[in-house]
Amino acid sequence: MSQDDLKTQLTVRRAKSREAHERLVARAEPAKSARILLIEDDESAAQFILEGLKQHDYVTEHVSNGKVGLFLAAREDYDVLIIDRMLPGLDGLSIVKMLRATGHQAPAIFLTTMSGINDRVQGLDAGADDYLVKPFAFAELLARITALLRRPPMSEVGRILHAGDLEMDLFKRTVRRAGKTIELQPQEFRLLEYLIRNKDRVVTRAMLLENVWDFDFDPETSVVETHISRLRVKIDKGFGSELLRTVRGVGYCLHVDA
Repeated sequence: MSQDDLKTQLTVRRAKSREAHERLVARAEPAKSARILLIEDDESAAQFILEGLKQHDYVTEHVSNGKVGLFLAAREDYDVLIIDRMLPGLDGLSIVKMLRATGHQAPAIFLTTMSGINDRVQGLDAGADDYLVKPFAFAELLARITALLRRPPMSEVGRILHAGDLEMDLFKRTVRRAGKTIELQPQEFRLLEYLIRNKDRVVTRAMLLENVWDFDFDPETSVVETHISRLRVKIDKGFGSELLRTVRGVGYCLHVDA
C-alpha cells in the first residue's frame, strides 16, 4: 500500500474515532468498557500488561509489529493506544505521527526504555499523550490510562478558541493569527491550547508540566522554557503585538491588550 493510500485510510477513520472517544468519556465507568490496542514486541512485557488489563476488565488487543499496529489503529475504534517506541516494521514515533497527521485523536501512551529528557520531549512532540519508561509498575500504567479516559471530549461548543487575533480550531488542529496560518508541533499545540484557555492569567512552570505534559519531569529540565521560546517565535514574531509574555519569577501569561 502506498503512503497516499495509507493516509487516505487514516483520514477516513478520523470522524469515527473521535465519535467513539466521545461516547467513551461520557460513560459513568469508562474503564469497564474501554478498548485498548497494545503494540509491543517484547513478549514478557506484553503478557504482563495484558494480564493486568484483563484483571481490570479492559478489552485489549495485542500486536508486535509496527505496521500491523498502524493498520489496526486506523481500521478499528480504540479508546487508548499503548505503543512501544522501538518496534519491527514501523517504529512507534512514526505510528503516532501518521495517526496525528490525519486527525486520529485516540489517546496514546509510549512505553520505552529510552528515558532521556530529549527522548520524552521527542515522543510528546510526535503527538503522544503520555510517556512511561520501562520498567514500570502496572499501577502507574493503569492510573495513566484512567486519566486519559477521563479527559472530556471535544464538541462543537468551544471548538474555536480565540485570544485577540489568534484563532485555534480544535477539530481541524489549525492555528491562525491575523489570517496567517501558523504551523505547530503537537506539543506546541497542546501548550498553546492551555495558554489560551487560561489567557490573561499567569501560569507557573509547574502548572504547565502537570497540565500539558501530564507527568513530572526532572526539575532541572528546560522543556517548558524550550517550548515557550519556540511558541513565542511562531505566534508573536512579525505580528503587531506580543501575546506570550514572561512574568519573571512566576511564570507565563498569554495576554491580550484591551
